Amino acid sequence: MSALSLVAADTPTLDTGNTAWMLTSAALVLFMTIPGLALFYGGLNRSKGVLNMIMMSFGAFGVIGIVYVLWGYSMSFGPNNVGGIFANPFDLWALKDLLPGAPGADASLAYTATGVPTLVFVGFQFTFAAITVALISGSLSDRVKYSTWLVFSVLWVTLVYFPLAHMVWGGGLLSGSADGIAAKLFGTTDGVASVAPIDFAGGTVVHINAGMAGLVLCLFLGKRLGFGKVAMRPHNVPLVMLGAGILWFGWFGFNSGSALAANESAGLVWVNTTTATCAAMIAWLLVEKFRDGHATSVGAASGIVAGLVAITPACGNVTPWGSIAVGAIAGVLSAYAIGLKYKLGYDDSLDVVGVHLVSGFWGTISLGFLARGTGLFYGQWKQLIVQLIIACSALAFTAVMTAIIAVVLKYAMGWRISEDDEAQGIDQTEHAETAYDLATTSFGTVATFAHEEGAKA
Repeated sequence: MSALSLVAADTPTLDTGNTAWMLTSAALVLFMTIPGLALFYGGLNRSKGVLNMIMMSFGAFGVIGIVYVLWGYSMSFGPNNVGGIFANPFDLWALKDLLPGAPGADASLAYTATGVPTLVFVGFQFTFAAITVALISGSLSDRVKYSTWLVFSVLWVTLVYFPLAHMVWGGGLLSGSADGIAAKLFGTTDGVASVAPIDFAGGTVVHINAGMAGLVLCLFLGKRLGFGKVAMRPHNVPLVMLGAGILWFGWFGFNSGSALAANESAGLVWVNTTTATCAAMIAWLLVEKFRDGHATSVGAASGIVAGLVAITPACGNVTPWGSIAVGAIAGVLSAYAIGLKYKLGYDDSLDVVGVHLVSGFWGTISLGFLARGTGLFYGQWKQLIVQLIIACSALAFTAVMTAIIAVVLKYAMGWRISEDDEAQGIDQTEHAETAYDLATTSFGTVATFAHEEGAKA
């Protein structure tokens, strides 16, 4: 995806096939988040926090659906660049110049270069923004005030996601534009960077971004009560598997939809996405079997997500054999990375850092080796430098901005629920609900679910 894909011809026309595919893709990405990610995270969480975990995804979707229409699209893809960091949020405020037949509507902005109405592209991009914020929630389970989470979602998507989307996809500093960093390093050809950064569907904008934000926040907030002392196992593994399957299904809209057309590129992306995910799942299971003696269901689900994450930036620019390498390495790296939280002592509740940050970073820099025609394995080295620069720049930008937002909200609203509320369970204290009922039998009161909170680690 790039700003060049959004520039329509002098006489824009509707392509109904591409439009139908993009509408479908937008719906698939929505389905990834609700219910896919919500169920995946909910199953991984403990039983007393499953509803809160699901509600964090729903809440992020709700608030971002409003702000994206008001100023998010304009900040990400608006026509006027502000310092290469973001676009003017008021140029396309509330999509005022994109509505068909609206007074003052700019016909040149009405369609993308593939004949898709820009309003359809807006809907597609909104789902990307929403799922990126929802991903962060996996680092914060069981301990965050819901009101603070909603305010954070608005601030973070405005100050971090929209600028990074503009920098990478909207013609900013990390894009292939003539004013970007890559063009300054290696020159331009026909008005664009000779060696353009590649982020086909969101390695930097989505996964590095969400993973680094999750790391900053879990370090800032501290550990859950009992972390490292009591077992905090997934309370519902079938729910995890169902969520992973939905994520895999929806990811075809995420990746193939980023071709912005129903064409050969979308077909290659579909094949690469599938192949990389299969390789990552098998690699993760092999690591588990070698390291622990057992290949687990949660490992399979986690390997699926790691592969999907890693291939996201690379899916349109590697060969199928390259996608196998991307996925297999991601499965190994993330399988080992999730154990770092116990060794280093940070409580990344549902392994956002180990999966999204690690595999997202690998997927982005893998293009420096495997990108067709421009990677190191094709005799070129400049692509690797460019990919390292955009990945590290995204890490630094997200880390600094997320830390600032975290500090501000700490003093403005407070982040954590009380220890008593956390011990009782965040579902009950924040939402006045529980996910599962208790059944009374002749032997006493028993739970209708596996209650693991008191088990020893």
